Amino acid sequence: MEQYEAEVGGPVRHAVHAHASATDGRTPGRRNDVNEIIGYTTGVFDMFHIGHLNVLRRASERCDRLVVGVTTDELCVARKGKSPVIPFEERREIVASVRYVSSVVAQSSMDKVGAWHLHRFDRMFVGDDWHGSDQWHRYEREFGDLGVELLYLPYTVHTSSTLLRQRVVSEEAVS
Repeated sequence: MEQYEAEVGGPVRHAVHAHASATDGRTPGRRNDVNEIIGYTTGVFDMFHIGHLNVLRRASERCDRLVVGVTTDELCVARKGKSPVIPFEERREIVASVRYVSSVVAQSSMDKVGAWHLHRFDRMFVGDDWHGSDQWHRYEREFGDLGVELLYLPYTVHTSSTLLRQRVVSEEAVS
């Protein structure tokens, strides 16, 4: 079942599971030790742009503390076949400097449930461009079993690192 929440910039889709229950004694959506909601999102964050900022802002508005996994250079090469323009340490520092971000961790694996075991977040935020994919349907079920809420945030369609890279290449070709 999905719920929709109106917001400037588009709806946020919530993957809600009636069978959700925490397996470690936590109340779903709440951390008993400090009574705060921990959010988690990931990304390459190469050539940081307004779309990245929008995701981080929207995610931070829906949790008390936002942990961001910045994809390592090695994982980028393994997944996309190319290195990011900006090296990992610089991307990590850029993301860490954003006021919406509480802490930054290295994302060296695409295993989001494995990341939950490390960081014990209550909400996972992902761009709505992933909504409906087989991979994220599986995560909806797995996170539901762990009591983790999965929220799909509006994707900023007018800009992306890929579009920026293409623009730079086309302008260099004209010069």
